[in-house]
Amino acid sequence: MTSPSVGLDVANSVRRKHPWRLVAVLVIAVLLAQLVQLFVTNERFGWGTVAKYLFSIDVMRGLGMTIVLTIIGMILGIVLGVVLAICRISKNPVLQGTASAYIWFFRGTPLLVQLIFFYNLSALVPQLSLGIPFGPAFISVGTNTVITPMLVAILGLGLHEAAYMAEIIRGGLLSVDPGQREAGASVGMSNARIMRRIVLPQAMRFIIPPTGNQVISMAKATSLVSVIAMSDLFYTVQAIYNRNFQTIPLLLVAVIWYLIITTLLNIGQSFIEKRFSRSAKQETNGMWDFLVRRGGRRTASAPVTGSVAAPVIERSDA
Repeated sequence: MTSPSVGLDVANSVRRKHPWRLVAVLVIAVLLAQLVQLFVTNERFGWGTVAKYLFSIDVMRGLGMTIVLTIIGMILGIVLGVVLAICRISKNPVLQGTASAYIWFFRGTPLLVQLIFFYNLSALVPQLSLGIPFGPAFISVGTNTVITPMLVAILGLGLHEAAYMAEIIRGGLLSVDPGQREAGASVGMSNARIMRRIVLPQAMRFIIPPTGNQVISMAKATSLVSVIAMSDLFYTVQAIYNRNFQTIPLLLVAVIWYLIITTLLNIGQSFIEKRFSRSAKQETNGMWDFLVRRGGRRTASAPVTGSVAAPVIERSDA
């Protein structure tokens, strides 16, 4: 039978045409041109007002508060998320149930509702006390004295974020094959060292990207603290346009700063991912050599890129 390719001349071949691609490009170009025209010709954007307030002192203070809340909220969310993730993968049913209930509640209720609830906690518990249950209280203080708007914002953002970070960290830890832990245990490594030298370098490749997304989401979620009168970026521009009635220009000021923050976070996330990918590869390859030296002669070649497959090690008893 003659092959279909016999007799074909590719000298006069031409690239296949895709007319719909050209149509899509033209449509996008028209829409972009109309958008630029809208920005340039519509005086209601108030670009002069935007330039006036973009670097004003009040806006800078609000921006600083947004950044502070983002950092503190993420630190609290990550630390508590690690604890919850460990409890979730624990063999203790009490720890598993407690962590699961926490994640269920904080992921199942909106952040805005949690902020308002914490802000009005004094209506439920007028006094916060520390003492013996159903017995005398050693310390008692008014709830409104302790639960300030700043503390409410930190608790609301951090506790809510911890539920999501717990699942992200748990998923990263479970992505590492159990054979990796068994290989480390077979050469006498402790559980802490197995986690630090084998599991985490590989799990972080799955943890960092969604964590970066959570940081960006946290930076935008800080705008919700405006409902409890926290002077973040969004609350600040709200206060200004309530005085001068320049709603659109002041909202554009907030939009510009949020875009700057998220852009910088995107750049930082990309840099960390590339840097950690190289470090994880070097750490994992070094760990394979360590396992070989401790365990004996390796009979199968180790993966070069930190694969999750378990190493094949032949013990040397001689």
